[in-house]
Amino acid sequence: MTPPEEAVAPQVTPHRQPALHRGRRRNAVVAVAGLVLAALPALGSGSAAHAAGDGPPAGTVSDGNLARNPGFESGLAGWTCSGGSGAVVGSPARTGSGALKAAPAGADNARCAQTVTVRPGSSYTLSAWVQGSYVYLGADGTGTTDVSTWTPSATSWQQLTTTFTTGPGTTSVTIYTHGWYGQPAYFADDVTLTGPGGGDPGEPVPGAPGGLRAGAVTASSVALSWDAVSGATGYNVYRDGTKVLSAEGASATVTGLAASTSYRFEVSAANAAGESPKSAAVTATTSPGGGDPGPGPSVPRHAVTGYWQNFNNGATVQKISDVQSQYDIIAVAFADATTTPGAVDFRLDPALNYTEAQFKADIAAKRAAGKSVVISIGGERGTVTVNDASSAAHFADSVYALMQEYGFDGVDIDLENGLNPTYMTQALRALSAKAGSKLVITMAPQTIDMQSASAGYFKTALNIKDILTVVNMQYYNSGSMNGCDGKVYAQGSVDFLTALACIQLEGGLDPSQVGLGLPASPRAAGSGYVSPSVVNNALDCLAKGTNCGSFKPSRTYPGIRGAMTWSTNWDAANGSSWSGAVGPHVHGLP
Repeated sequence: MTPPEEAVAPQVTPHRQPALHRGRRRNAVVAVAGLVLAALPALGSGSAAHAAGDGPPAGTVSDGNLARNPGFESGLAGWTCSGGSGAVVGSPARTGSGALKAAPAGADNARCAQTVTVRPGSSYTLSAWVQGSYVYLGADGTGTTDVSTWTPSATSWQQLTTTFTTGPGTTSVTIYTHGWYGQPAYFADDVTLTGPGGGDPGEPVPGAPGGLRAGAVTASSVALSWDAVSGATGYNVYRDGTKVLSAEGASATVTGLAASTSYRFEVSAANAAGESPKSAAVTATTSPGGGDPGPGPSVPRHAVTGYWQNFNNGATVQKISDVQSQYDIIAVAFADATTTPGAVDFRLDPALNYTEAQFKADIAAKRAAGKSVVISIGGERGTVTVNDASSAAHFADSVYALMQEYGFDGVDIDLENGLNPTYMTQALRALSAKAGSKLVITMAPQTIDMQSASAGYFKTALNIKDILTVVNMQYYNSGSMNGCDGKVYAQGSVDFLTALACIQLEGGLDPSQVGLGLPASPRAAGSGYVSPSVVNNALDCLAKGTNCGSFKPSRTYPGIRGAMTWSTNWDAANGSSWSGAVGPHVHGLP
């Protein structure tokens, strides 16, 4: 794909409306060249977003460059490139005899990465010299906020730099470079990671741990232990192939699990020289849980989701009983952060003149009618942060308490300022263990959050695929974006909806977990409103291969879940024209 010529596009309006979330507002972004790439730094935030801190903690020593084979003088030793996309070339090389050349493909961004041992609660600076179009540098698994920075065009060697601080239990991070789908090959050289190391970078990588065994299990946790490895400074625990925690000693307890569920665990050892191969796997099954609330509504095969506003911003003020009958899932917006990290609370806005008793009775009536009512977390400037085990536990405990207090069926994740996939996964699994099999989990990421399976939101969705209900991505307030075919599509078209939905459908989510999120009226969002007929055409294209635009998926997805709108209130203000047209169409899908 050749990017369009550069041009400055209009400012992108934040998600929904300035008044929509009682003044909540996030910084607007400026779209460049009409491309998604203008917004891409938000994936991990660049160097400006994360201060370097005050250097190594007292009593530690900086080990210089912690990256192994940083100049690619030893081929790809220490590095792994996705899809065989990487190779070492002699020219162009910034220094030494070699440099990395990695070539993206239509469905691969040529990610080359290595895992490095670090120390908990420490500050690090990551840099690399790059050359090419749309080259990225970043770090995953930091235990705080994963970071990423990029350049749209480097015709000669250009240095990228970003910084991060590790979490209190983090002993290793993954550093990486990647390009962009369908773009030409990029080059990288002289990667450096500076900060306190976990040991001598010249020592050998430790061997794989032996003797992994499962101990005590509960409905939501499994205790693990293994044989200590000589030379290891820490260990990484994997659940079903995904790293879930780091440990200093030869034991750990994995929490946030679902009841009566079998899990596969592995563990690796790490030091400053790198990470060992994974151990032999062990399988453990959690015990039955006692938190299932019993009979509750089941989300239909094809469902319509609508947000209900707990505030008055000019849209029609509704009670839950007023919500149009076409909505199968009603997301109450929003819960608020408390002073306890990760915890949330909810109180009705006094401006609604709505008693708590009537609110609860209306929720019960909707549930009796087969509807699901969930509490939404976040919004434009929601300040809920889940970035460690403690805040994950607080999140799960507080959401479950709201479910018990008000009768909510589950939770909607609408965090628009980033999330930590490791700990949000842990929080949602802990909530699932408490709430049982009827728990409804929905998500409303922005388009930028679902462009790649390596993004935090997408990672979280895949991590909880077994308990996830639906991802209703916001196809608005976005600007142009890349579709699954690598082409750029303009917001507000059938192609925009279908080509972006294809990324999720082909990226690992089940069709039943994909919905199209659109504004209910032109006033409901700053940009991206389309008529209900466009929504219906996009659903037909995805489900049946009919009414497509220029983009037509290579296959159909008859199980696609449906559609979502912001909001039931704006829908009512517009004569319920959105739910009146989209609702019957969704419910009539095959």
